Amino acid sequence: MLVIYAPDQFHEQLQEIIQQEERLDELVRVADSLEERPVQSADNLIIKSGEIAFPIDWHNIQPPYILSETIELNAAHLLGLLFAKLDNYEKAHQYLHKQNPSLFLELDFINKLQQGIPINPDELVSHYSSFEEYRLMHNRAILGHYASTEASFDLDRNMYFYGEAIECAPNEEYRVFTARQLALLLIDTQQSDKAVQLLEASMHLEISKEALVELKQTLCHAWMSQLSMPYDVALLDKLKNTLWEVLQFYEQQHRTREQALLLMDAGIIANYSESWSESLGYFNKSIALFEEEKLPELAANAQYRKGILLFTWAKKGNPQFFRPAAEAFQEAVKVFTQRNAPEVYADIQHHMGMVYAEIPDEQKKKGIWAAVSSSAFQEALQVYTKEHYPYEYAAVCNHYGNALVNYPEARLSDNMEKALYYYQEALDIRQAHTYPVERCLTILNYLEAQWNLGMPEDKFDEIRYQNMLLKAGEVQKLTKDPQLQADAALHLQKLEQLRAAYF
Repeated sequence: MLVIYAPDQFHEQLQEIIQQEERLDELVRVADSLEERPVQSADNLIIKSGEIAFPIDWHNIQPPYILSETIELNAAHLLGLLFAKLDNYEKAHQYLHKQNPSLFLELDFINKLQQGIPINPDELVSHYSSFEEYRLMHNRAILGHYASTEASFDLDRNMYFYGEAIECAPNEEYRVFTARQLALLLIDTQQSDKAVQLLEASMHLEISKEALVELKQTLCHAWMSQLSMPYDVALLDKLKNTLWEVLQFYEQQHRTREQALLLMDAGIIANYSESWSESLGYFNKSIALFEEEKLPELAANAQYRKGILLFTWAKKGNPQFFRPAAEAFQEAVKVFTQRNAPEVYADIQHHMGMVYAEIPDEQKKKGIWAAVSSSAFQEALQVYTKEHYPYEYAAVCNHYGNALVNYPEARLSDNMEKALYYYQEALDIRQAHTYPVERCLTILNYLEAQWNLGMPEDKFDEIRYQNMLLKAGEVQKLTKDPQLQADAALHLQKLEQLRAAYF
């Protein structure tokens, strides 16, 4: 529901305006601003000195475009604004196209930002005042950041306008509002270190609790983008504690959607920390909240993350979680189809291929699961082609090779030959100068499959022997990892023994 916060003397006027539209009062509430603290959200308006003012949208209800500081309180302005906030731009246009066309133009900018429609920043208008100068700089940055095409996006230009807006912000609350958007741009452009510095500096300013919490939420986003294996334990602890603080604030404000998104982040962090049970609890609660809010795509995304958690947990010696992992992936793929989300669909199929290759069951059903696994890998490869997604293609090929080696009756079929083919496909992509670690892992898988394929008893295959010798030696040259070095050394020892057995 939309809320208009106003002193008592304006309530009658406001109610008369709202009553001009049938049943609008069911969607709009008038509150006494002296008795009820205005909530900093784009769903609200504030009446100050007989004018309409706009609170800073710390609830992230709409794109972070800033409207004029105040506009005159009259029926056309109020009804036009209310209908725009209700996404009825036809009615908004009806009230504003003559009374205040520049206001409607700016409301339409917000609509286009929500729809992902490009906007020419030259359409922005401004009137000379310190606040107008600030919002012009801020809005030019916002349009360049969120409403440019791939061809027109100019990082340096956007950074300039954000910097100018921060410099001329009328107070610290607005300065932080712009700084947060700049931090998001820095994160988007892989400059998380700079984003962290900006956010941490901004938190020392005199700002509202809402602003501080949003800075902390964005800081968590920046920290998460910095994570890489092996995970920094101290950073994981900071993330956990800060996420929990933000989560409690969202719960108090009944911000269900944002709470659910944060729970999903908390589940990912707990997974990284190998706190499996804690992570599962976060994902389950997140899914329940998304379903309650009727957000099927976000619920499916949480199911996908839950599937990854359960698969990881199962791989750590808890095979009872393979089936729940498969069930979570199946729920996710109901929403993320090959047609509407091909890359996510391929990721899910990739994971399902790995799950069904290892799912425990009685021997006579193993062949069924192997067929389902193989089909999932093939589905993933239909999307992740060698030409368009080389990195992802190599990852699927490597895991498909592993699965083929472990399918039942693999040694009695052509699965070993197929495995070697897919390992070689992966190695074609995973070159030593681009993906040295991934190459080493695939080479070791390839060598294991070669041993499983076996050598003819009456003939020494010199070509295969030299190929295996070369690959094992390559691993020793490419990595200093002691485990990979030891694995390669074992293969070299076995090759030496093999040659000795024939000669």
